[in-house]
Amino acid sequence: MSKIYAITNQKGGVGKTTTCVNLAASLVATKKKVLLVDLDPQGNATMGSGIDKNELEESIYDVLLGESKLLDVIQYSESGGYDVLPANSDLTAAEVKLLSIDEKEQRLKIALKPVIGRYDYVLIDCPPSLNMLTVNALTACQGVIIPMQCEYYALEGLSALVETINQITEVLNPELVIEGILRTMHDPRNSLTVDVSAQLTEYFGEKLYRTCIPRNVRLAEAPSFGQPVLAYDNQSKGAIAYLALAGEMLRRNEAHQKQAVPQAQ
Repeated sequence: MSKIYAITNQKGGVGKTTTCVNLAASLVATKKKVLLVDLDPQGNATMGSGIDKNELEESIYDVLLGESKLLDVIQYSESGGYDVLPANSDLTAAEVKLLSIDEKEQRLKIALKPVIGRYDYVLIDCPPSLNMLTVNALTACQGVIIPMQCEYYALEGLSALVETINQITEVLNPELVIEGILRTMHDPRNSLTVDVSAQLTEYFGEKLYRTCIPRNVRLAEAPSFGQPVLAYDNQSKGAIAYLALAGEMLRRNEAHQKQAVPQAQ
């Protein structure tokens, strides 16, 4: 079974797309099969994977509205080594059209059914707002990865997001859990970063990833070349950090599977 994770935060500029693209490439480096779902009308994950959003004949927009089959729309990222369900600005219109469609919260979950089992991981890059697209992602996934900067405004936004996740769990997706909190643009020399990290540890405990993603010039440059940082500069601090995150995720999942085996027996 595929592990499906939504990478989301209602606050913009926290590294959602950067995390989605680079985590996908890092999981591929560990021999995992990955599908990246771009659910943001900006199409940045599509572009960052080396696929021109302006040249798309079909996109996730067509899949959500039932006009195209997911398998016909998926493209391969040469630079990342993973498959992409691409997006562009057409997706903005889907937000409105979904409101009048049956099972509007379930459209992505339904669309992904044919590929469950083909991939080890499905990563969904969400828009920076709580809208019907984000609700679709949270309904389709098993876990949420929340990238965030270590600042006080981010903590406020995080509490609102946790409340939203709890509501989705109650109404639409009882299996939904917070998979992990990821600290991005991390600077350990900053006292505020240290303070916020301590609060996150106290509140989320083991949900907080030990891996932190540093501010890194190569990480910021890579998207303009349509590449994950692992392809752009695999020796950079950003590339090493995302490889470490992929390793931490895999170890967590292995530990969870081992814990589940005695219960099944």
